[in-house]
Amino acid sequence: MFRLALRTLRFRKGGFAASFAALFLGVVIVTACGGLMETGIRTDAPPRRLAGAPVVVAGDQSYRVPESGDDERVTLPERVRLAPDLVEAVRAVPGVAKAVPDVSFPVTVLAHGHRPLDVDERFAGHGWSSASLAPYGLSTGRPPSGPGEAVLDARSAAKAGMAAGATVGLTVRGTPERFRVVGLVAGRSELPAGVFFSDADIRRIAPGQIDAIAVFPAQGTRPGELRGRIATALRGHHVTVSTGSERGQAEFTGVRLAGETLIPMAGVFGGLSIMVVVFVVASTLGLSVQQRQREMAMLRIIGTTPGQLRRMVLGEAIVVSALAVALARLPGARPGRMLFDQLTAHGVVPGEVVFRQGWIPAAAGAGVGLLTAVAAAFIAARAAATARPSETLTEASLQDRRLGWIRIVCALVCLAGAVALSLVTALVLSGPVAASTAGPSAMLWAAGLALLGPRIAPVIIAVLRPALRVVSGHAGHLALLNVRARRIRTAAAITPVMLATGLATGLIYMQTSQTAEAQRDFGESLRADAVVTSSSSGLPPDLVDAVGTMPEVAAASELVTSTGYIEAPRFGSQSEDGLPLRGVTPEGAAATSAVSVNAGSLTALRGDTVALTNEHARRIGGGVSLGDTVTLRLGDGAKADLRVVALFTTRTGPKTVMLPAPLLARHVTSGAPAQILVRAAPGVDHARLTAALARLVSGRPGTRVADRDQATAAHAEQERIGAWVNYMLVGMIIGYTVISQVNTLIIAALERRREFALQRLIGADRGRLLRMMGVEGLAVALAGVLLGGAVSTLTLVPFCLALSGSPTPGGPLWIYLTVIGSASALTVAVTLLSSWVALRAHPAAVAAST
Repeated sequence: MFRLALRTLRFRKGGFAASFAALFLGVVIVTACGGLMETGIRTDAPPRRLAGAPVVVAGDQSYRVPESGDDERVTLPERVRLAPDLVEAVRAVPGVAKAVPDVSFPVTVLAHGHRPLDVDERFAGHGWSSASLAPYGLSTGRPPSGPGEAVLDARSAAKAGMAAGATVGLTVRGTPERFRVVGLVAGRSELPAGVFFSDADIRRIAPGQIDAIAVFPAQGTRPGELRGRIATALRGHHVTVSTGSERGQAEFTGVRLAGETLIPMAGVFGGLSIMVVVFVVASTLGLSVQQRQREMAMLRIIGTTPGQLRRMVLGEAIVVSALAVALARLPGARPGRMLFDQLTAHGVVPGEVVFRQGWIPAAAGAGVGLLTAVAAAFIAARAAATARPSETLTEASLQDRRLGWIRIVCALVCLAGAVALSLVTALVLSGPVAASTAGPSAMLWAAGLALLGPRIAPVIIAVLRPALRVVSGHAGHLALLNVRARRIRTAAAITPVMLATGLATGLIYMQTSQTAEAQRDFGESLRADAVVTSSSSGLPPDLVDAVGTMPEVAAASELVTSTGYIEAPRFGSQSEDGLPLRGVTPEGAAATSAVSVNAGSLTALRGDTVALTNEHARRIGGGVSLGDTVTLRLGDGAKADLRVVALFTTRTGPKTVMLPAPLLARHVTSGAPAQILVRAAPGVDHARLTAALARLVSGRPGTRVADRDQATAAHAEQERIGAWVNYMLVGMIIGYTVISQVNTLIIAALERRREFALQRLIGADRGRLLRMMGVEGLAVALAGVLLGGAVSTLTLVPFCLALSGSPTPGGPLWIYLTVIGSASALTVAVTLLSSWVALRAHPAAVAAST
């Protein structure tokens, strides 16, 4: 029967092409998502500056969240520094020839002394002793030996038009300084731009700061052996000892965070892709088999056994799926790499991460394609093989068939799962995290309704029949009779329209709702009339005082943001995402923050103090009040015992924890505030305020001033960049469902060539038949849009309730109109085009051949 399967494919080119396209694209999509998953798991980032060091010691960026279990660990958002005494401890380990401490901090190189050289390129400052780690080598001049001396890399010097002996302006930790360039260094092209300072300046700029220790083994000592010795010697110091490719994670702290972003992203969209692929492939193969009921009944009549029939259908499915899987290997890792490049280009993943796609994603994609095809073919063939030939012929003629109990059970399971996920979304979850259950619920609603399609389709068509009969005349009457008589085929045609419109509307409006809610929270929480920012290296600590004394300013506050965890008293089960930390200036915090102080005062935020929301205060240790002490684990892993000096409430945005800005700034990677929020004095408009601030910061290179509207627009742009990634992945899935929609409609129209031929032989012309098919296509489109609207509504209402408390999604109406308009137009156009192709042959020839 396998040989017969190969021969039958020659005469089923339409079904073969549709099944092949669905399988091929499905395997490519699943493989690409698998590549993103593997990249997130590996988080491979080859070392650059530390490439010359065989062993690297760095702070342990992992942290166990209290009350979350021993295995629940997260990555700290700020670089974990090393204690200075660890350098001597490493040098004392047997087998260590040299241990070099490495320091890194942001630097802005100023061209012609007043503007940043290149705002798109990040510069980092280091001590000269670590220059050999990359390795960099002097190309001109000498090393820096005293205060005020620096060495630039040759590329940066060429951009600035400088040579050895020139004076360069550098902004270090937000403060502009002048340095004499005593030398130039050159290194590999992939090395980042760098500025090297003398040991004296390093002690002044970054006192006691060590980011990593580069270790060189003595002769005869292997790096792996030395790694074990160092790990044993430093046990209990919360450090990591790396060799090989792991050194990249020690150098780039954002790599592990990128992995934690990629893994859930690839998991969610990969899982959704697999569900869509399984559903689409099963529907396409099932429709192809259903169209052959008459052929299979005739085979049974002439003596074909049920087993032979099943083997024939399975053989066809194996041939098609094997060919699709084999050809899906031709693009290789390119589709996944293209997705990854887009994520990198939009800042979702650091550029240091290397895309990796091995054999596992390819095997997973192939497995999904093969198993789905075989399972769908087996289920479709089972009904045809076990039914009596006379019943099969009757069903093929009447286009009617009862739903099997397996299909009904699967539909009920899908709908029950969708209801459960919707309840969890609406009643248990809150905020953007609700998307993790709302997305899968959309697919379950669609699957459940599609499985019950043959029963739902007649009801939908009956509702639409009066309106369609009024506007379509005699051709519409014939079309509606066809739709009612062919309910199995109609349901199969409605399903991809429902899937495309339901998923598109649901998933897109989920993202627009998140973006709108985030923008609304930002607008309501922004009490500042202007914002002062730095393009790269942070703001100097004295700038906030200068801003606060301006006559146009009522209040000014530094803003430092990070993430932390409450360790004591017991906080209970806290999120792995941690608590948002907000460093502020006590004099200006109340006027520039959207909070209502209920106890204490924000002006007391000095030294080791903290301000908590009332909600946090109630949850910590059964309740804390003013004067109590809480222990926080800050973003760089440091522990801080802080006295509560204020309790407040906030109406919008995340529930933040407020700390003094100088305290929090010492524990963020940049080491300096990123913004200054400014409130205008009474009677001062925004234009006057921003103009005065611009004059103040005009002598501070890289410092910018934005008014409230500009700050809101900048935040909206950041939200759009993050949303674009989700739109890209959602668009990929929707595009796949649209292709399946086209496949299904083409198969359904081409199947009816014999019917068209008979109608033409009894007097119907092409125009009348095309008008009839146009009405059928419109009926299918409207029914699919209605069911898709049900899917999106059942998805969006619980999600929006969890996100904002309102059942209405955020986002413009034109998105929905575009989705349903495009789906309807595509359905009608493909139906008419495929029908026109089917009508091209002479009716007598078609009737004779079939």
